[in-house]
Amino acid sequence: MKPSEPLVLIVSGPSGSGKSTLVKKILELPNMLWSVSYTTRSPRATETNGEWYNFISEPEFEAMVKRDEFLEHAQVFGKNWYGTPRRYLDQARATGKDLVLEIDVQGALQVRRKLPGSVAIFVLPPSREDLEKRIRARGQDSDDEIQRRLKRAREEMLSYSSYDFAIINDDLERAGQQIQAVAQGSRCKVTRNETRIHEILKSFGG
Repeated sequence: MKPSEPLVLIVSGPSGSGKSTLVKKILELPNMLWSVSYTTRSPRATETNGEWYNFISEPEFEAMVKRDEFLEHAQVFGKNWYGTPRRYLDQARATGKDLVLEIDVQGALQVRRKLPGSVAIFVLPPSREDLEKRIRARGQDSDDEIQRRLKRAREEMLSYSSYDFAIINDDLERAGQQIQAVAQGSRCKVTRNETRIHEILKSFGG
């Protein structure tokens, strides 16, 4: 029997750290549900609406906030808003699946306060130089934007101690195996399986 509350896996990390690729590795596991965030930023050339983000206007976002439709929401770089809709948590409860969130540090702290049983994973690049190389390889940002992202990356990484696990993404295959192991191990926590354990004990007569 699955616990009534889904396991909520939070994945954070600086832009360019490879967290989206590692989230895909988690989603390869059975019974995982992906939460598609909402954002007011414009989609990049490679992005499809509804796949990794739902792209909406700022008035639409504000209306969702007023209706209390977000589990968490935050403004990034002082301009664009991002939010995690509550409906995916409700869907996870209804379908007996576990929920995967890819959110920033601000959002992760909000979710942790509301869902203390959630498991938070932070993805780090192996170095500043490596991160800059990855960001530049995307060819999507100006030099000023790249420097802003690198500065923010350092600020985000200073929050590592508020997370349960750290994945250093210096080898994609190994990092993928590690993040899957974290997800599977988190499903095996005693606190998540007490109901089933008690049922097994009852079958032994106590």
